[in-house]
Amino acid sequence: MSLIRSTAACVIQQGERFLMVEEQRGGPQSVFNQPAGHIEPGEGPVAAILREVVEETAWQVSLTGYLGLYVFHTSTGETFHSHGFIAEPLQQLDLPLDPDIFATHWLTIEQIRSLDQQARLRSPLVLKRIEDALSGTCYPLSVIRE
Repeated sequence: MSLIRSTAACVIQQGERFLMVEEQRGGPQSVFNQPAGHIEPGEGPVAAILREVVEETAWQVSLTGYLGLYVFHTSTGETFHSHGFIAEPLQQLDLPLDPDIFATHWLTIEQIRSLDQQARLRSPLVLKRIEDALSGTCYPLSVIRE
């Protein structure tokens, strides 16, 4: 029986750079991801991503669009339904980062593609969401009814 997990992730762009988090996931090297995480019971995707961005980056953001629902199947039989968002940064807050996060980085698309070639992105969805955001793929936030 496959386990389905509901998550949310956010592409945050400032100029030519994207806000990424660096985290340890059990392998020999750290991996990079957008701010992302699980949608908690009683929470919708919009509330979840705003919470996750603050917890993982200490940035307050304004959501500007919805990239869509990404479905990802892992080799271990898990299925992730990941809601992708686009946001603009508003202000950095004086808060500690989630303990699983080593650091945050503002990276260019070239740097992110280089990390992908080194197998240092958390999943294939990381680069896909950024490429979708850059291509203009976006839906109004109103398509989500929480």
